[in-house]
Amino acid sequence: MIRLNAFPLALGNTYVSLLDGNHDMNIDSTHRLAGALWRPSEHCDRPRSTDKEALDVFQCDVIVVHCVSLPEGEFGTGAPARLFTGELDCNEHPSFKDLDGLRVAPHLLIDRTGDIEQFVAFDRGAWHAGQSSWRGRPNCNRFGLGIELEGTWKSGYTDAQYVALTEVCAALCVHYPSLSPGAIVGHQEIAPGRKQDPGPCFDWPRLLVPLHRRLVMGAV
Repeated sequence: MIRLNAFPLALGNTYVSLLDGNHDMNIDSTHRLAGALWRPSEHCDRPRSTDKEALDVFQCDVIVVHCVSLPEGEFGTGAPARLFTGELDCNEHPSFKDLDGLRVAPHLLIDRTGDIEQFVAFDRGAWHAGQSSWRGRPNCNRFGLGIELEGTWKSGYTDAQYVALTEVCAALCVHYPSLSPGAIVGHQEIAPGRKQDPGPCFDWPRLLVPLHRRLVMGAV
């Protein structure tokens, strides 16, 4: 496995533009991903507005990869998106009982076909990480972008998901200088012992090698 710390934490202005040719994924002035279905969720932090709180403005420093399926192991149900927007009927399935009252959401969800939904703008903290820490910093919701892949930690992921995730991470790294391939982690890394996703079947080199190549050399 390629270690995440093999890549620099940030490459700043050495990142090339990805907006040429077929790479049309970009982030607009409202911190939304072009081409993603916008489904706003209330499960996020509110923007800071006063001078006193100016230093507490959200800044994305890490990308956290998760996985989700509802019911577990079933795909294409639409239930994860309904959970993230607070519209899930917990009587739909017996396994949903434990989700009653749960308020969670990632920034993005990538389904098995590679389609992307966005629930929270990238300038707000989404409630995706729970109790967590990264490089000694607690509460990754305060500085981490959450990306859910439709899947389970025991299963693999589709070609379309790897392509979409690579494009998304490239766009994020270009738009936000604080991000880089070295700042992409799995949920299990920020919440060890509590979480296992995206799991051992997630192919990290399949994400990080083309992503690093794209960002440094502008190649696919």
